[in-house]
Amino acid sequence: MLLTCQAGFETLLERELAATGGPAVETGPGWVRTEGAEFRETLAFPWLELMTPVELKGEAVNALAQRVAEYFFENLKGERVEADWPCVWQGPQEITGLGRRISAVEKAFGELLKKKLSRVAKLAKLDVPRGAGPARGLFVYFTDFGRMFVAREAFVHGQRRMADDDLAPSRSYLKVEEAYIVLGREPAAGETVCDLGAAPGGWSFSAARHGAKVLAIDNGPLKGGAFNHPLIEHRLADAFRFAPAAVAGEHYDWLFCDMLEEPHHVMQQIVHPWLSQGWCSRFVINLKFGRVDPIALLGELRGPESPFTKFAPGFRIRHLYHDREEFTVVGEVKAK
Repeated sequence: MLLTCQAGFETLLERELAATGGPAVETGPGWVRTEGAEFRETLAFPWLELMTPVELKGEAVNALAQRVAEYFFENLKGERVEADWPCVWQGPQEITGLGRRISAVEKAFGELLKKKLSRVAKLAKLDVPRGAGPARGLFVYFTDFGRMFVAREAFVHGQRRMADDDLAPSRSYLKVEEAYIVLGREPAAGETVCDLGAAPGGWSFSAARHGAKVLAIDNGPLKGGAFNHPLIEHRLADAFRFAPAAVAGEHYDWLFCDMLEEPHHVMQQIVHPWLSQGWCSRFVINLKFGRVDPIALLGELRGPESPFTKFAPGFRIRHLYHDREEFTVVGEVKAK
């Protein structure tokens, strides 16, 4: 298995793999290789997992393209391709000039594919599938100029670069937009969102942009497109002290929480009461791990006593493309 991740976090991915019984055998900038042969969809740090990849080598562009083509044509025998399929070419951006090499080999492979299987070539989509889950197509990952790993199957964890919005008050807007892809759902018109620790309003703006009605809780000011937005009610209050009105049966479709706070404090004061009391139906929660051991924190979040485990089966933890030293947790709260 070859797993990709955000460059600079390979050591943490190695540790996460070791904690789940799959020690790394080789690493490079933005990737880790392990002997494991099963998708590990519960992992947080991987972006893409290549299943049973085959190592190919070559010096020239055409030679590399020919080797990929031979692998693909042989592996495709007996298989009917009737729908769009992912044709993904990647490699570490940290290796200067590698991007040009990848593009050249990709182009040469495309010509070989069109010449032999023009109909299949027309169905190729040169991007990782949107969403989270298994995918079948062609996945090529270069570890250097003359070495690559190719696979027909991969598991997509959902991370991807998002487009910014000039009205968004902060870059945190990108994180929540990316989190929707991991969850497989986004706020909709008529739904309600409670955004705890909302200022300056990036997540509130995102929800309102999708048509949801937002209650933004923060003593700080909202800015940019979140300021005076007709769908955003800004309440000056402490996010840790806010709770829905039990008497009125107040309930929110979404809980948002992205605060620069110690993660255990957030778990105890916000996550546990909100999930255990069923105050929300689904959630996007960001937990900072800069001052704690991130692998130990992952163990706690996945443990049997975690409120996520108890009240939101199927939750997902991801280190997003737009995350730094933080995890984003998404999920749906089970009905009481």
